[in-house]
Amino acid sequence: MLSWFNSREVTQVGVALADEFASRAASDATTGSRQAASSSLEQLLRRADDEVRPLQLNFYKKAKFANSFKWRLIESGVAKDIADDVTQSLVLHLSQRPMSTSKQNSESAPIRPDRAKAHQLASRGNKFFQQGAYAEAAAVYEQALALDSSQAEVLNNLGASVSYLGRYEEAEQCFRGAIAIKPQFADAHGNLGVLLQQKSRLVESQAFLRHALKLRPNYHNARNHLGLSLVYLGRLREARACFTKVLKGAPRNDLALYGMGLIAAAEGRFDEAEATYRRIIEINPKMTNAWAALPLTRKMTAADGEWLKNAEVLATGEIDPMEEANLRFAIGKYYDDVNDFARAFQNFKRGNELLKAAAENYDRKERSHVIDESIRVYSKDAISKIGSPGSSSAKPVFVVGMPRSGTSLAEQILASHPTVYGAGELSYWADLVGKDIGLLTRDILSEPKRFEVAKEYLRVLEGFSASASRIVDKAPVNSDLIGLIYSVFPNARVIYMQRDPIDTCLSCYFQQFLTGINFTFDLSDLVHYYREHQRIMAHWRAVLPAGFILDVPYEQLVSDQETWSRKMLNFIGLEWDARCLEFHANSRQVSTASAWQVRQKIYKSSVTRWHNYEKFIGPLKTLGK
Repeated sequence: MLSWFNSREVTQVGVALADEFASRAASDATTGSRQAASSSLEQLLRRADDEVRPLQLNFYKKAKFANSFKWRLIESGVAKDIADDVTQSLVLHLSQRPMSTSKQNSESAPIRPDRAKAHQLASRGNKFFQQGAYAEAAAVYEQALALDSSQAEVLNNLGASVSYLGRYEEAEQCFRGAIAIKPQFADAHGNLGVLLQQKSRLVESQAFLRHALKLRPNYHNARNHLGLSLVYLGRLREARACFTKVLKGAPRNDLALYGMGLIAAAEGRFDEAEATYRRIIEINPKMTNAWAALPLTRKMTAADGEWLKNAEVLATGEIDPMEEANLRFAIGKYYDDVNDFARAFQNFKRGNELLKAAAENYDRKERSHVIDESIRVYSKDAISKIGSPGSSSAKPVFVVGMPRSGTSLAEQILASHPTVYGAGELSYWADLVGKDIGLLTRDILSEPKRFEVAKEYLRVLEGFSASASRIVDKAPVNSDLIGLIYSVFPNARVIYMQRDPIDTCLSCYFQQFLTGINFTFDLSDLVHYYREHQRIMAHWRAVLPAGFILDVPYEQLVSDQETWSRKMLNFIGLEWDARCLEFHANSRQVSTASAWQVRQKIYKSSVTRWHNYEKFIGPLKTLGK
């Protein structure tokens, strides 16, 4: 078993192959030759035949190999979309049966697949799958694919099986492989879309889910998950349309009802959300999402003991890791609400362990490297030579900070001003960098590119409100991208929320994030991430003009709301409006984890909250020194 999971050798091979391919790709780009690029890919596949096939990779090791290869390409400067395509070509090549060779004959003949035996094994695997015996199903599906690797349906089913087992990297490769074999396979597109959603790759998730619906318009699961991705992106109107369409034909569809509950909560209708979740439980008593969502609608009390009993029974039953994680975070909130801090921490810890096992490892070295390169590229001297901006507009307002540092509160206060629109956590800048990490690590954008980016971003903002004088983008990840943002919008303003570092990191640990936010699942990783966050913010303050960033201490904002609300409005160039003091009455949608908190009047119980958990938080206490 240990040998089955030992992936060190294949990871090293993946890195070596990526280094060689990246070097050739850089040369091909210089010559501009398509023939050279094709030759580089052919050489890569030949080396894979010589060095990877003999290792006889199982699906776990194949996923680890593919992951190390892809991320090494990206680290070497290869664009992400190219890295994805090359990795997919490589994995698909390795999934095909090799040609048999003979020392006596230089000609090769393909080994014929044993389709009859493969079909029998696939049927057996399907029976295991239907019984919920996913490990047994996966093992049989692998046997079937060893006999005939061309079966897209079996590859898709294997992906579904290992996904239930929490082996998400393998699952992604299976779904992509199934699509490569059978491009019009709706189930594989839908399954990949769901998986990418869980991994926080929401824009990419949408593309596969939409394609699945194009192939099969009545595919309810794909439409529901498309709706969920849209909820997470804050696009509630489009999400509601998805759920409404499903419910029109299937009024008891639990996932569509769950989506409606999420929308009600995002819009501040918590009583309606709770009623919706309870209706789902009547329809499907084992729907873990509905049970887990109930504590998010209000503060729990000892009177909710029946909820706790049911949630704990479900959490210890035969459910997949993500379902248990949902329940563990919900149970943790229950115990926190009733001041049983030891049991609360125990459940939050278990939830994070489950998420960490499902996510890619947080790479401390890579995180530090990106910060180093950003500091190098966006030096004081380089910034002083930028010249013409992308735009002189003052419309964008960026609220940044660590997750759980009070960014939603700041946005809610600002958005209560009649001329301000709160757009929520926009992914525009993160998506821009995700397509080309070189925007941070290579050079400051050229003048034409700055103009192009500004035009596109203003078009995005216009889609939210054509009349607002200021539009707030409160994505915490933009903390890393302030230099890039300044180069495009020097007249924009950045509000930086600062909160006690231990309270901030503990709140991150207690919040269930999608698996893409992988630094929150481990207290030591959180400490590292926070220190790198401090480092990049210190750099921005040192190199950008005074007046571009306003530091807002969370603790002072909650203790003297009016003073700091006035400071924020003055900073972004607006007159005071008393409606900002009544931010909790604002009916605007809030699609973040703080949806319940920002509907409440200012409260101070979150200040120095960490003292309740002092004996459990180990590494976090170093942040207070």
